Amino acid sequence: MHIVITGGGGFLGSRLAAQLLRRGQITGQPIDSITLFDAAFRAPAADARLTHITGDISDRARVAAAVGARPDTAIFHLASMVSGECEERFDDALRVNFDGGRAVFEAARALPGCPRVIFASSIACYGGLDMSQPLGDLTRHLPQTTYGATKAMCELLVNDHTRKGHFDGRSVRLPTVIIRPGRPNAAASGWASGMFREPLRGQPCLLPVRRDQPHPMTGYRTVVDSLIAAAELPTASLGHDRSLVLPAHRVTPLLAQAALARVAAQRGMRLGPIEDAFDARIQGIVDTWAQQLDASRALALGLPPPPPLDEIIAQYLEDYGAAG
Repeated sequence: MHIVITGGGGFLGSRLAAQLLRRGQITGQPIDSITLFDAAFRAPAADARLTHITGDISDRARVAAAVGARPDTAIFHLASMVSGECEERFDDALRVNFDGGRAVFEAARALPGCPRVIFASSIACYGGLDMSQPLGDLTRHLPQTTYGATKAMCELLVNDHTRKGHFDGRSVRLPTVIIRPGRPNAAASGWASGMFREPLRGQPCLLPVRRDQPHPMTGYRTVVDSLIAAAELPTASLGHDRSLVLPAHRVTPLLAQAALARVAAQRGMRLGPIEDAFDARIQGIVDTWAQQLDASRALALGLPPPPPLDEIIAQYLEDYGAAG
């Protein structure tokens, strides 16, 4: 089987590729090749089954060449601009997130048979309602960010392509994923990883939101497992609604700080402080996002819940160490 992962040079894309290589199969079929497509890669391919292809995700010809023509192909579409960038660069957001999605979907449509396409969507699809209530698969989409709007548009395309039999699509609506290693990115949710990552490094975290701000979060290992589980769901189990919101913890900076303190005490670590650095622009974006999720449908279909917050921190330390 041939797997294509757009955004394959990024944090989640590279971890997804590694997990698929370890498994060696998906939907009961052996994986013999994985193509990673991204604008750039930090390191050469580390496995003979991996191919790196660089290009612009909105370049239809380049995307089609990366997808190829094998009938036994599955596509994970993760490539995307992040939330903060999208608010600042509207035209680029439409080109990368929406036109890029269309490029991937058209390449899938051209494949023989009915390939599976798994689209990484976002809870930023929600907005404009009472955001303190649990939001789920039946909640109306009214995104209040350009990022969320592009994700919602692609979800609709996934549904329509599936309805027409062009491909078998599944949209996985991701909560904020923690803990991302490395330097902060331009995502408006970057503080969610930073309030763990920087203190674990012994460095201060400058917190741009209120300390009691609730936000749905899940671990990166769980997201990778969920993308694979979504790919393996029987077609009939999803019906007409091809989108699933993932389970998540309702986390505040206060809860994060308490979890960090427990983990640090167990390991004899000295934490850096979380310091208030309120940013009205970031808080304004976060105010339009869900505070808690109703993921009962995903759980009923067998997608995994996240482990306890302390365990997510422990997984990060195991994978990346305190200096990650």
